[in-house]
Amino acid sequence: MADTIAKSYSHHKYALSIIDTVYSITLLLIFLGSGFSLSLEAFLKSINLPGYLLPGAFLLISSLLYYVLNLPLNFYTGFILEHKFNLTKQKAGAWWIDQLKSAVLGYIILLILVVSFYWVLGKFIHWWLVISVFWIFFSVVLARLTPILIIPLFFKYKKLDDELLRQRIFNLAAKMRVKLLDVFEIDFSKKTLKANAAFTGMGKTRRVLLADTLRDKYSHDEIEVILAHEFAHYRLGHIIKLIIVNSLATLGLFYLVFRTSIPALAVFKLHSLAQLAGLPLVFLYFILFGIITQPLEAFISRRFEREADNLALKATGAKEAFISLMEKLANQNLADRNPHPLIKFFFFTHPPIDERIKLAEK
Repeated sequence: MADTIAKSYSHHKYALSIIDTVYSITLLLIFLGSGFSLSLEAFLKSINLPGYLLPGAFLLISSLLYYVLNLPLNFYTGFILEHKFNLTKQKAGAWWIDQLKSAVLGYIILLILVVSFYWVLGKFIHWWLVISVFWIFFSVVLARLTPILIIPLFFKYKKLDDELLRQRIFNLAAKMRVKLLDVFEIDFSKKTLKANAAFTGMGKTRRVLLADTLRDKYSHDEIEVILAHEFAHYRLGHIIKLIIVNSLATLGLFYLVFRTSIPALAVFKLHSLAQLAGLPLVFLYFILFGIITQPLEAFISRRFEREADNLALKATGAKEAFISLMEKLANQNLADRNPHPLIKFFFFTHPPIDERIKLAEK
């Protein structure tokens, strides 16, 4: 029965992900093909906005319109579906507040990236290389600041008050030669009943975050082995390797835009990538490039996850705890334990639960 429910939930998520992607592509094509993007650019210029405000205004109006058109799908995916499968107790008002925070934060981040894109575009011949380097640098800075600036906007966390568990985690970190600031408990249960743990941040902001949904249902051995997995990513250099992979993807994407944008612009009666009206085309490149590279990125991620599982098992020797942890996570998070190979190929950044359990048994 539980497996049937998990399959149903997972299939809903897969379908909604595909629908969201197709819908986003469709909206961007409508923005470009209908002339809306050109009309919006002309309107903003006609009201004599200062040049430095034009990118922000164009982004704000187009983002608001996109958000409103996408809202029914977003609401169903993020609120209705999670309640339907009893994975959250969050009230509608709290969900809307989170949406507002996410929208403001997303706009600020996107504004920085968009403004930098247009500034570099007008200054450098090899703009694709310069903007790639800036975006890569910005993503690293953002990763460093996430634990201290972004996560607190959505969750409250405090130092873990279970001193025995806290000391076990510090001992494990020392054993695996990992430096961390401290161990924190995060109020995950206010938004979801799923369980999770993370080793997040970079440099002096590196810390362990334990969801409070782990506290009552998981033993210290199980929590220790899940954190051994997170520490293993650091010990095996996966963070750096992923930064390199993502950096190469960013370089590849912007080089593709550089080489192919002229005919693409002509299709939508645009004469230059420097036009604000061409911004939806850049977003379209991102989505299509993401679809193409997603299976490769998922494959690399699954390989890293297997390596981290291996090291976690060797570091702790806790095979039984690892297996019971996987069983509990599968049930609590309604994970698809044994997906179809195509589903795994496109969607799974972690090996399916059954594969991870078989690895531990061997």
